Amino acid sequence: MGRLIRIPRQRSAGTGATTPPPRAVIVSASVGAGHDAVAEQLAARLEEAGMVVDRHDFLDLMPGSTGRVFVGSYHGMISRAPWTWKLLYGGMDNPRMAGIQASLFTALAGRSIRRAVQGDTTRMVIATYPLASQVLGRLRLRGKVCTPVHTYLTDFSVHQLWAAPGVDAHLALHQVAAVQARAVGCADVSVVAPLVDRRFTPATPESRFAARARWGLPQDARLALLVGGSWGAGELERTVADVEAADPGITCVVVCGRNEGLRERLLAAGVKHAHGWVDDMPSLMHAADVLVQNAGGMTVQEAVASALPVVTYRSIPGHGLTNAAALDEAGIARWARHSGELAGALAGALSDRVTPISAARRPGADAVQVLLAYAGLDRLAAVGDDAVADPAAGSAARSAVALPAVALPAAALPTAVPATMESVR
Repeated sequence: MGRLIRIPRQRSAGTGATTPPPRAVIVSASVGAGHDAVAEQLAARLEEAGMVVDRHDFLDLMPGSTGRVFVGSYHGMISRAPWTWKLLYGGMDNPRMAGIQASLFTALAGRSIRRAVQGDTTRMVIATYPLASQVLGRLRLRGKVCTPVHTYLTDFSVHQLWAAPGVDAHLALHQVAAVQARAVGCADVSVVAPLVDRRFTPATPESRFAARARWGLPQDARLALLVGGSWGAGELERTVADVEAADPGITCVVVCGRNEGLRERLLAAGVKHAHGWVDDMPSLMHAADVLVQNAGGMTVQEAVASALPVVTYRSIPGHGLTNAAALDEAGIARWARHSGELAGALAGALSDRVTPISAARRPGADAVQVLLAYAGLDRLAAVGDDAVADPAAGSAARSAVALPAVALPAAALPTAVPATMESVR
């Protein structure tokens, strides 16, 4: 990917000289869509705050076709032999195996990543993918990366691979994730509100009606939105059958991502509302009464922002199961562990839709404000989202940032947030 986004140079007062804006480097990975989605939102918000943003795909930083072979193997395990991914995921969940992975990928991508992050104006480096964090952490420990490195933990559960020695600070989506992150050795963990596209907002009666009309969905039906990520992974065909058996009054709307084979099978089986890749997920969430998901990734964060109740069912192995447990512990999603629990989970979720639970959710700190404070960029923080809309609100947001343990100019230091603040209910 490696796209460089430029903004006009800032002019120094009284000198006529130009000062290059500070630069942020984000390393993501096109493994599914969640890691890139977070990177996209981070880039947009940092640009709004006045930074130049350079985004890189970790897969492209590996030599030749290595990255594509790697992600192809992972895709094959998830889609054709999920039990192999479960074994591998469990086997890597210890420091020794994580260290072996870090050594391998540092040898493959270390030089490219080092070149990508170098620059006199680089003030922060953010990884949204665990293997990128591992490589950056190793380079940081060796003194080959001098800029502070941050990891944005994209899952609600935290695997050992996310704990990269050398990474300066971590951003967690919830207090449950923060506790897990500290337990596996992640340094300097702050709880932040999830970064999602601003189009994901709670539905109104008007937006609900319009969304159902836009997608050709019945206005008076109870709609369950079924997703399996960008790859349409998991047992979605069986999930459709189980949901309809648990509540015959529910109409299933299935998003198959890029899995056209799944979509064709569902349509052939009589599922009327089976979609491929969808660019307008906000309106589908406005149309739906409940989200049924199996991975616990970005779609859950978008559902939280949309005040759409979530049920976890038939979780994919590995991170799907650990995310299901974390979401259940956090009270974000109802977890139906088997078909016998599905009817109750759906009924409870539909009740949540009638009586919204979003008011009980307590947002964490703003992720961009945390990053800017860490870098000592307090003047840039003043032009962030909240400050543009309401200067007083912007000041309040900055005062809620959890500060990292680094030496910053005194003028740049905001007040610390209580450690118990959570990003969602």
